[in-house]
Order: sequence, then C-alpha cells, then structure tokens
Amino acid sequence: MAIDEPSLKGGPGFRESIALLALMISFVALSLDVMLPALPDIGRDLGVRHPNDVQLVVSVLIIGLSFGQLIYGPLSDSTGRKPAIFAGIVIFTLGCLLSIFATCFGVMLGGRFLQGIGAAGPRSVIVALVRDQYAGRTMARMMSAVMAVFIIVPAVAPTLGQAILLVANWRVIFVALMLLGVIALTWFTIRQPETLPRDLRITFSGKNIMLGAIEICTNRVALGYTLAAGLIGGAFLGYLNSAQQVFQEMYSLGRQFPLYMAVLALFIGSASYCNSRIVIRVGMRSLSRRAIILLIVISVAHLIIVYHMGGRSPLGILILCFALAFFCLGILFGNLNAIAMKPLGHIAGVGAAVVGSLSNFVSVPIAIVIGRSYNGTTLPLVGGFAILSILTAVAMHWADNK
Repeated sequence: MAIDEPSLKGGPGFRESIALLALMISFVALSLDVMLPALPDIGRDLGVRHPNDVQLVVSVLIIGLSFGQLIYGPLSDSTGRKPAIFAGIVIFTLGCLLSIFATCFGVMLGGRFLQGIGAAGPRSVIVALVRDQYAGRTMARMMSAVMAVFIIVPAVAPTLGQAILLVANWRVIFVALMLLGVIALTWFTIRQPETLPRDLRITFSGKNIMLGAIEICTNRVALGYTLAAGLIGGAFLGYLNSAQQVFQEMYSLGRQFPLYMAVLALFIGSASYCNSRIVIRVGMRSLSRRAIILLIVISVAHLIIVYHMGGRSPLGILILCFALAFFCLGILFGNLNAIAMKPLGHIAGVGAAVVGSLSNFVSVPIAIVIGRSYNGTTLPLVGGFAILSILTAVAMHWADNK
C-alpha cells in the first residue's frame, strides 16, 4: 500500500532518490533536446532533402517511447521494477550505438526508434516505482520534485549539444548519451532497492495489458486526464520539432539558440518546483484548472498578435509569451499524469504503461503536423498552442463531470 513516507530501508535518501529518479526519467528529455542544435548537420550529412523531414529525429524517438511503454509497465509488474528498467537502458545504449554508425537517414531513424523503446523503460516504470511508495497528493509532490530537478536537463541539453558540436561532430553526441546510460544504470543497480514484493507480482501477458487498457478507457478520470496530457504534450512536442528552425532560421540566433531554449525550459522547471511546494495544500485539480485557463488566455492572445504581425512577432514578445505558457505547462505536466494515475494504484505498472503510451500516441501525430507545417512563420506553432490548450481544458472538464 502506498504511503506518505518511503518504507524501504537501505536505499537512497530523499535527495539522492530525487536525483537518481530525475536522471533516469530525463533520458527522454535529454535525448530530444541535446539533438536540436545538430539537426541541420545530421540532415546535411545523411542526405535529407526537405528541411522539415529532419524533425523526424525528434518524433521517431517519441514513437518508440509510445510502443515501449506498453511493454515495460506490465513487464515490471511481473519481474519487478529493477529488471525492466535495466533492460530499457541496455536497449537505449544499443540505439545510441546504431545512431553513432548511421550512414543514411533510415538507419539514424532506426537508432532513434530503439532509443525511444529503451528510454520507455525508466520513463514509464519509474512512475510505477514512485506509485509503489506514494499516493495521491504526496505522489504528485514527489513527481513534481523529480520534474523540478530533471527539467534542468532540457535547460542545459541544447547548450551541451552545441558545445559538443564546437569540438566534434554530431556523432559524439550519441557517444555522450551512451556513456550517460552506463553511468545511470550503474548508479541505479547499486543504490535503488526493488519496490515491488514478489507476492504482489502478476504474470506478464497480453491479456493483462488489454484488461488494463479497458479499465483505463472506461474510467472517465483516467481517460480524460490521459487525453489532456496527450493534447498539451502535443503542443510542447510541436515546439521541440520547430524550435531549431524558428530560433535559428526565423530569428537568426545562431549559436545563441540553446541559451533561449534554456531560459524557456527553466520556466517549466520553476513551475514544477512551485507545484511541488503547494500541491498538497491547494490540490491537483485546482492548480491544473487555473493553469489551463491562464494558458488559454496567453496562447490566444499570442496568436492574435502573431496573426496581425504577419506571422512573426518581435523576439521579445515571443519569448515572453512562451515563458508564461511554459510556466503553465510546468504546473500541468506533473498534475495531469498524477490525476490520471490516482484511480490505478492496483494496476500501477499497466496503468503507467497505458497512460504514458496513450498520451504519447495522441501527442506525436499532433507534433508532427505542427512541425511539418512550419512555413517560415510561427503561426502553426502558436496556433497549435491556442487550439490544443482549449482542447485540453475540454478534456479536463469532461473528466471532472461524471
């Protein structure tokens, strides 16, 4: 039964636990953002003809993540949390190895797909690992604390990628990712105890996955907040797909591009930290409702400004609007998933798998459409934020009104 304080002995302390879990769960964010400065070089070296096609380096990883999450959660319910995470990081490192030696764009995408499948291990199972020990608002506080730490990764990842490109080519970025995977795996294996007792494990089967999916899809709260997470996640992934072109091509920021991304990422991190401090007192739903209303106001206002300026607002306005929007996202990311998982404590592994996978299957096609709609203006991106924030609010309202 999940409790307010961890009952495991011999494991890491509170701070070390947050740092370790944040590192493990940050493989996805790191693998996405560290590549952004390298996208033009990858496209050129691997013969990508259309500039928008190279965005698939970002999207394909999330597709792999979506499929992987369906496996690792149920696998962790059967074998325990640690073996599932171990297998995921091994696959992640193999995907990095394939990308290092890629000689064509198809092989590169294959490596990215494997990285996504591998990163799904820690990404999905860690949610269940936390759910094994915490519940409700306390779980939201723990996850928000983890999110606040790991958000530093996307803040510094583009700068790290740019720094590597100053002294080496883009393949060395994958070498760095592979080495980080080895370090994280070693730390996790030595310090993290198993959280799922043998007597609570269940046999791995496709039937369990199907039954779990049916339960989630027939639970209005779980389904509604999963869809909400997917919709707003699609807006953010659309931003990641378009960021390099918007900042480096539209605004000619060159090597300053990672700095602007870092500033914006820190707004998500600061919001996650604030959320971890006040969520128990205010409540997940209340915070989420306030955040989505503010996000709608900001996004619609930004869209009106961009439209009347011919698709390109001054850089200062763009940064201000995205900074405020990303603060709202920081509140939403931790809470939406925690609310979706709240009724799923008895199937934590399958629940985490289906919630994470379904939300990604919703967000990835949306992000691809937003990214491939890039036309030299920010209208597709800003319009996507406005529309998707409204749809997210609709999904949340539907989930809360049974």
